[in-house]
Amino acid sequence: MNRPFGAVDVSANLKGAVPKTATQKILVALAEKKEVVQKSYGKTTFFVANQANLGELPAEKLSALETEYKAIEEENTALAAEVKVASAELAKLKSTPTDAELATLIDEVAAAVRIQSYRHLEPLRSGTPLVSAAEIAQLDADWVKWRMEWVRRRKIFKDFWDLATDALPRQDATNLAEDLGIEYDADEHAVLERNSLCTSLGANGKAKK
Repeated sequence: MNRPFGAVDVSANLKGAVPKTATQKILVALAEKKEVVQKSYGKTTFFVANQANLGELPAEKLSALETEYKAIEEENTALAAEVKVASAELAKLKSTPTDAELATLIDEVAAAVRIQSYRHLEPLRSGTPLVSAAEIAQLDADWVKWRMEWVRRRKIFKDFWDLATDALPRQDATNLAEDLGIEYDADEHAVLERNSLCTSLGANGKAKK
């Protein structure tokens, strides 16, 4: 490029192949031979091509070079786009398992299927009960126990709430419940209460005789 360069710039452009000190000496020697021109600005020294040695470039040649430059630039742009697409495809291929890796994965999945089939399907096929009678009895007992607890707590709340809001108008009691974030049973809860699972129990939560 026809512009001033320092020894540091030239050495950097040469990727450090020539040390900065050697580059400075070489440029000074070239300046002494009038092959480059040395310019000093304070303590900084720059070197530029001897303009007297540069021939004039005809307008036609300059135009042709500009046209060639634009064509090469367009070609580079197109090549860069192709490289981008190819890089993306390569990354995709690298992330895709090889045939050997696929075979290993298939074997692992097949083994996992066999294990799970043995654990979960074989008992069903053989007619083995998945839940024992003792476990079912325990579930029933837990259901009765916690439903009785729920019924008890609901009654405590109702009695307390009725006592606390007895002197309030109905709308004020409703607004107070909303402010306190109290949620009553929704429609689906009422439907559940009419279910045989609940109706088989008395109001106290115990099973009817």
